[in-house]
Amino acid sequence: MDTLTFGEMKLTWLDGGITNLDGGGMFGVVPRPLWSKKYPHNEANQIELPTEPILLQVKNHNILIESGIGFGKLSDKKKKNYGVTRESNIEHSLAELDLKKEDINLILMTHLHFDHACGLTEVREGQLVSSFPNAKIHVSAIEWAEMKEPNIRSRNTYWEENWQPIQDQIITFDEEIEIFPTLHMVHTGGHSDGHSIIIMEQGEERLIHMGDLMPTHAHQNSLWVLAYDDYPMTSITAKEKWIKEGIENGWWFTFYHDSYYRALKWDKTGNSIHHVVERTPFI
Repeated sequence: MDTLTFGEMKLTWLDGGITNLDGGGMFGVVPRPLWSKKYPHNEANQIELPTEPILLQVKNHNILIESGIGFGKLSDKKKKNYGVTRESNIEHSLAELDLKKEDINLILMTHLHFDHACGLTEVREGQLVSSFPNAKIHVSAIEWAEMKEPNIRSRNTYWEENWQPIQDQIITFDEEIEIFPTLHMVHTGGHSDGHSIIIMEQGEERLIHMGDLMPTHAHQNSLWVLAYDDYPMTSITAKEKWIKEGIENGWWFTFYHDSYYRALKWDKTGNSIHHVVERTPFI
C-alpha cells in the first residue's frame, strides 16, 4: 500500500474501490481537448476515479479520511451508471496493517456524497450496520442536515442507507473544528453546501486534503470545477484561496480520487510537480 510520512503522522491509502465517471461531468465547462491532455479518458469519455480512503495514524489514533464506495450495497444498475469496476476491500487493507474496522477511532468526512460515504455502512447478517462501530464521525453541520433531508437535486447522492446506522456516531461542526492542535477541518462549501477540507500541520509544514474541490491533480486550475458542484462560484473562491496558499508555501496536497498521484507538492509557480507519491493500483 502507498504511504506518506508527514512528521509524526503516517498516511496510508486503503483499497476503497474504483468508479469511472463522465469526464465532462468531472470537468464541467472545460472543453475535452483541454482537460484530456491532463487526465486520460476511455472510449466512453469516462475517467477513472478511485475511491481510496486515507488511514491517518497519529497520537495513537487510527483516523479514516473518507470511507470508500463500500461493498455489496450497489445494485448492478448503479454499478453500471457509476462505472464501478472495483468495490471496497478496506477490511483486507486494514488486516495487512494488523488492524480491524473496530480499531478505527475517528472518521473525517469532507462530505457525504455516495462515493465518499457508502463505506460508512454495510450489510451484516441481513442487517444494515455501521462499518466502523467505535469511530466518531466528523462532518459539517450543513452537510449532515442535507444528508438527512436532501433536496430534489441532492437526493440522488445522499442515500438513507449511508446515514441511518451511524446517527449516534456523528459529531458536527459549523465553520471549523480542531481534532487535534495539528489537525483541523474547515467548512468551505462549493462542491456541496456542507463540503469541508482537512488541514494537517507538522511544525512549519502543512498538508491539505481538498476533497472534491480538487479531486485530482488535473483540477488544480481554480476555474476547473465539476458540473456536479452545487455552488461552483463558491468552489472557485475556495480553490483560489487554498490552492494558491498551498502552492506558495510548499504544502502537500493529497487525493482520494486521483488515479495517478496519492500526494504531491507543486513548485512555487504551480507549473511543475516538485515532490510526488505516485499511486500503485490495488490488484
